[in-house]
Amino acid sequence: MVDTLSTAALAGGLSWASGLRLYMSVFLAGCLARFGWLDLPPGLQVLETPWVLGVSGALMVIEFLADKVPGFDSAWDAVHTFIRIPAGAILSVAALGKMDPSWTTVAALLGGSLAASAHFTKAGSRALINTSPEPFSNWAASFSEEAAVAGGLWAAFFHPWLWFVLLGVFLIFALWLLPKLWRGMRWLVRKFVT
Repeated sequence: MVDTLSTAALAGGLSWASGLRLYMSVFLAGCLARFGWLDLPPGLQVLETPWVLGVSGALMVIEFLADKVPGFDSAWDAVHTFIRIPAGAILSVAALGKMDPSWTTVAALLGGSLAASAHFTKAGSRALINTSPEPFSNWAASFSEEAAVAGGLWAAFFHPWLWFVLLGVFLIFALWLLPKLWRGMRWLVRKFVT
């Protein structure tokens, strides 16, 4: 039961975090495994290889910088809609290992959905924050997202029960926020189109 819970939290945590900061998630998981603080399942052990650590680390730095530039961060998020969500599905499947194809499909659907919920909550929030002329709210949001990823992964890796409680809180928050973000995005489109 504990192994199943830990594996599910690992899969869910990596999927959710990839929706916010894919490269940071991959890099942190790989580093923790490389230094012996985290045992990754066989499907994710590739994350601790030098090449994956090097590439994910470099991309993490690029994303860190890109995310601090108002406007450019929204363009970055738009492009990463097509990267983060499939990556969340792939990480979920890899964390759970070889399973019956029906369970693999369920893992991919759930992992992609977690990544999508995190990604669209982040991207929508940041697009609305970018309407503010000052950069400080953007920077505060960016650093908050990085702290959320680090804290969420810590919980997923080392405290699975806490991870599931935090995930429940996030999902309730996302369900409350996403309709408001949708209305805000429609307002922005109308403002710039008319």
